Amino acid sequence: MAAEVKVKGPASYFPSIEKKYGKPIAYWQQVIAGAGELKHMELVNKLKTEHAMGHGHASALVAHFLARN
Repeated sequence: MAAEVKVKGPASYFPSIEKKYGKPIAYWQQVIAGAGELKHMELVNKLKTEHAMGHGHASALVAHFLARN
């Protein structure tokens, strides 16, 4: 029997982000990628103002995106 792996870090927010905002994480990654060369907080503020996203969710998406790119 395989043990369930607990997701940690920014990705732990992903299920609630998808449920609350109705879009897959891939969509949000495209939004962030299309924003251009912005700093972490600039990207967070963009998600908050343009998509009415909460600070924690926006920060988790941006942190995960920037860590992978």
